[in-house]
Amino acid sequence: MTDFFPSLMAADSGPAGRMPVLAPYDESTIAEVETVGEEAVDAALAVAHRLFRDRRGWLPLHRRIEILERTAALLSEQADFLALEAAREGGKPLPDSRVEMTRAIDSVRLCVDALRADGGEVVPMGLNPASAGRQAFTLPEPIGVVVAVSAFNHPLNLIAHQVAPAVAAGCPVIVKPAEATPLSCFRLVRILHEAGLPEPWCQALVTRDVDVATRLVTDPRVGFLSFIGSAEVGWRLRSLVAPGTRCALEHGGAAPVIVAADADLDNAVPKLLKGGFYHAGQVCVSVQRVLAHRDRLEELGDRLAAGAERLRIGDPTRADVDVGPLIRGTEVGRVDEWVQEAVAGGGRLLSGGEARSATTYACTVLRDPPARARVSTDEVFGPVVAVYGYDDLDDAVARANGLPWAFQAAVFTRDLDTARAAAHALDASAVMINDHTAFRVDWMPFAGLRQSGLGVGGIPYTLRDMQIRKLIVTA
Repeated sequence: MTDFFPSLMAADSGPAGRMPVLAPYDESTIAEVETVGEEAVDAALAVAHRLFRDRRGWLPLHRRIEILERTAALLSEQADFLALEAAREGGKPLPDSRVEMTRAIDSVRLCVDALRADGGEVVPMGLNPASAGRQAFTLPEPIGVVVAVSAFNHPLNLIAHQVAPAVAAGCPVIVKPAEATPLSCFRLVRILHEAGLPEPWCQALVTRDVDVATRLVTDPRVGFLSFIGSAEVGWRLRSLVAPGTRCALEHGGAAPVIVAADADLDNAVPKLLKGGFYHAGQVCVSVQRVLAHRDRLEELGDRLAAGAERLRIGDPTRADVDVGPLIRGTEVGRVDEWVQEAVAGGGRLLSGGEARSATTYACTVLRDPPARARVSTDEVFGPVVAVYGYDDLDDAVARANGLPWAFQAAVFTRDLDTARAAAHALDASAVMINDHTAFRVDWMPFAGLRQSGLGVGGIPYTLRDMQIRKLIVTA
């Protein structure tokens, strides 16, 4: 028997239906959740908008800090359960889900740290006759109703990154989790309520269909949209949001790594394996295109292939599994189609290249697939790493920069000049030197460029985006 999860909404407007939540590994039904229609979305927005318009009812700073601190404590108490259920629901192996759980707790705590460190700023006056005798300073205020649309691949920490800063900023927030992973979101929101956040200040819902979701996002009562998901959907929504709604978009890419001739492969190979096959490659900055100097191409490819073959694929709730399933069985067929296209075009298959089950795909390493193959041009979002040879650094950089995506990139080298040159030349918001492209801590800026996104993520940056700086001038 499965559990039933009603939508966590402040307004009792009735569900539009029910939706099963499936475990991606064996496709069994874990639970059912309510889905809501247009009336429920309108009711949720009305509640949130009333809260924002009533300035006398805004949550004071000290109370927001208390709520967030209590939330972090409750998350810590329930960490083992939440990590296991996130692994079951999202398919990320349990060891990695435990790391994600730790990050989610830290993300909530980082919101408190950011609140304590930023109370506004003094704006210089008296610099000319017009400003003489005046004082000016800024005060942070909530931007308005936040709508957060989330993705499946980090079902705990992405919600923490979108919802906790909204709570910290004092914004009423409505969160729509990914349909594949709503349970972790509902659990985290319930913990916020248990920690003392009044329920109307954070509402979680799953919409009945795309049209209802679009209505939620594009309503003029929305002050800020936080979207994590595909570029196609994100850019379309940005074109539809109401005038005045600000937004942050986090999409994906085809992350490039340059491996120089002098690179330490003993250091590089384990990191590339982790960055490429973590969560079966379903990460927006997953290692995808490895540009290796021609002198190291064969050795690197062979070592990556051998390492990929050793990775254990299976049930994500087992602690000894390295790589879990793709989020849906249909993704297995799509990934295989892309791999076979690359091989048919002349790419060499070094490892993998086949489904291991209806929901899992072998960790795959390709060498020199065609430049126009989809594994070379688009985000695979699966356990596939392609290795290409290059002759000089300028060529490698040109190929790394040759796609409409730009997010995080990496270079492996023992030479400081090479590292500096690559870091300067790569089109990326972050360049990792001697580490993989998927490295992230939650206080650092995290930003997709070009088609990879808009705005800057990371807890302190998101918190600031969800606030305005009201200038006060006294004469």
